[in-house]
Amino acid sequence: MKIALMDSGIGLLAAAAATRRLRPDADLLLSSDPDGMPWGPRTPADLTERARAVALAAAALRPDALIVACNTASVHSLATLRGELEPGIPVIGTVPAIKPAAAAGGRVAIWATPATTGSPYQRGLIRDFAAGVPVTEVPCPGLADAVDAGDEAAVVRAVSAAAELTPADVTDVVLGCTHYELVEELIRAALAARSGGAELRFHGSAEAVAVQALRRIGLEPEPGLPRTGGLTVLHSGRTSALSAAALGYAEGRLLAEREQAHQH
Repeated sequence: MKIALMDSGIGLLAAAAATRRLRPDADLLLSSDPDGMPWGPRTPADLTERARAVALAAAALRPDALIVACNTASVHSLATLRGELEPGIPVIGTVPAIKPAAAAGGRVAIWATPATTGSPYQRGLIRDFAAGVPVTEVPCPGLADAVDAGDEAAVVRAVSAAAELTPADVTDVVLGCTHYELVEELIRAALAARSGGAELRFHGSAEAVAVQALRRIGLEPEPGLPRTGGLTVLHSGRTSALSAAALGYAEGRLLAEREQAHQH
């Protein structure tokens, strides 16, 4: 069984690590686009062309499913990718976890890229799933790029700027970009300082998309299985290895550690 994940950069690590934890026996294929990132500032047509190239590079290795582990690409390119690859390869998109956050009935903040914040797509999700719940959209300029670069000082600056825009009384925070899940601890710390230490609920999408990918290929999570799954990394279609920036995150190290165990 092989599950592919795609993103512009290393935002796919969160969903890849979740998939690895749920199915240690699955081979993982990580297809990203260091040549073309960041995708956020691109036009939808241009972004879709980059996403298509990354998806087709993964599809050539015949995965059983493809996770589009990028919110921006899911917004603009999912229909194109599905049209091209399904039904042969199920394509699973990543939607910000607005529905579960709103279901908790508190006050919600959605952290997302400037391109997604205020977009008709995100506004539609808020309308459909968070009617009657107070929602604040928080743009986080530069945060995904800083995470991709592994630049902790820049991450801290971007997180504290976004924390300043987050109302102190929020109860639920949606991490509306897959990159943000890699720095959840820093975000928690910044928001705890603002909320006077009140316990916030965080809503990412990594685990949900991993479970959905397994469901689409008729499998259950079985975290107790032996760690036999391999790892393949494609950078803009070229066979590569996890980057130094990827190994700076616990999720990247989890994938690498299993890979070394697999090789020995």
